[in-house]
Amino acid sequence: MTELLPVLTTAFVTGFLGSAHCFGMCGGISGLFAVNVNVAAMKTQFPKAIAYNVGRILSYAILGAAVAVIGKTLVSGIPDIAAPVRFASGALIILVGLQLAFGWRILMPLETAGAKIWRRIAPAAKGLVPVESLAQALGLGLIWGWLPCGLVYSVLLLAATTAEPASGGLVMIAFGLGTMPAMLATGLGASKLAQFMSGKRLGAGLLIVALGLATIAMPVMKFASSDAQMDHSHHGNMAPGDKD
Repeated sequence: MTELLPVLTTAFVTGFLGSAHCFGMCGGISGLFAVNVNVAAMKTQFPKAIAYNVGRILSYAILGAAVAVIGKTLVSGIPDIAAPVRFASGALIILVGLQLAFGWRILMPLETAGAKIWRRIAPAAKGLVPVESLAQALGLGLIWGWLPCGLVYSVLLLAATTAEPASGGLVMIAFGLGTMPAMLATGLGASKLAQFMSGKRLGAGLLIVALGLATIAMPVMKFASSDAQMDHSHHGNMAPGDKD
């Protein structure tokens, strides 16, 4: 669990800082719950917004567990693949940060590839709109969790490196919880917060780039530490009169 903590932290912070990116992707659907009227209306809409986000995060958790199974299969077949995959996930997080900070569409090809799956799933959402019940909100969230998104894909790669279904699911739950405050705020018509976060895209993007660099540093540091231990063990096992 200690080794998983930095990964969970990275996933959560990436989700939180990347929320400005989520406004463009999920802001419209969250707007279905928008209320700018009175407290009574907010009390009605808030449970639906929660249900929608729970469904969305549950989808992320399922995807996280699935990619971790794939990661486990690859690691057992190719033991040295974990570090390169972690490196790739860090590189992808950096690209997400650059896209968020500067508005570049770097991950468009990746999102376009995911759109093929999305086109098959999206029609199921039509029967759930307008959202009139908690079950509909939950169902809509479960479907919307599959929306093609470079931010989600970058953290999915991170989840795959855990090579354990439960850990992969936890990584995606941490990411989803990170995005939840912004999605709830948008869903409840908190336009000022949305504008504030959108105006902080440069800073958030650069912080995500820093997280990507930290993600890349993790396997590099682990490898360096392991190499140093092996070297120490080699010297420690030498007889006093032996030459290296």
